[in-house]
Amino acid sequence: MPNLFQHQLYKQSIQSMIYIFDGSLEGLLTAVFEWFERKPGLTKIVSKERYQPNVFSQSFEILTERTKADRVWQGLTKRLDKKWMRQVYCSYLSEKPELHQDIFDFCIYIFQHPAGAEKNYGNAQVLSLAQTARKVEREKHRMEAFIRFQKTADGLFYCGIDPDFNVIPLLVNHFRNRYADQQWIIYDIKRHYGIFYNLETVEEIEMDIDINLLKKSNQHLLDEQEVLYADLWKNYFKSTNIVARKNTKLHTQHVPKRYWKYLTEKL
Repeated sequence: MPNLFQHQLYKQSIQSMIYIFDGSLEGLLTAVFEWFERKPGLTKIVSKERYQPNVFSQSFEILTERTKADRVWQGLTKRLDKKWMRQVYCSYLSEKPELHQDIFDFCIYIFQHPAGAEKNYGNAQVLSLAQTARKVEREKHRMEAFIRFQKTADGLFYCGIDPDFNVIPLLVNHFRNRYADQQWIIYDIKRHYGIFYNLETVEEIEMDIDINLLKKSNQHLLDEQEVLYADLWKNYFKSTNIVARKNTKLHTQHVPKRYWKYLTEKL
């Protein structure tokens, strides 16, 4: 005979609902819309690729609809300032599966409570999104600081990256404004997509590319002057380095080793 605890657990499970969505931000926002339409109570949201059937829970597949997603996003913009809207977006870009649930619950929490609810850091979802967004923003700033373009033989400036989070969408404005006079590609090797600036617009691209495209073994793909500039920079770096004042621990605090592969002076 099951004890009282097992009975309560079973009762709670059988009443819960699982929303299955396609993993996109639009799909997640559509799920929020559907929740308010149906009010199913306790709901777990999971992407299709991570979904595992559960005999104790009902499941409902969310069909992504742009109109519904836009209504939820517009509703959030009326309740949250630009900083918090960006934090919601950054949390999604973290790609952490558990953040899908946190974003879903956060949206419902915001719609169900008076203005200013996002300031309640005692709420688990509010705290989770704020902390996650901070990590994503930190990774974005590091990419902006450590990315080093190399000029290819066909005149393009290229850099391959593999950041912890999906920060490519956050890099567009910075590099479009800073390098407006040259064509460049920033390619996320881990996620197999990148952005290409053609002197007018920034486009998302996908291509077959080798992570070692611009390493020493492939220097024939570089512009002839690029190799010279790289050697000049390395020599300059060495000449200005004071060995007696070397502080490796402090250096790695400011420039973690996982970012050295982006720096010409470290290659």
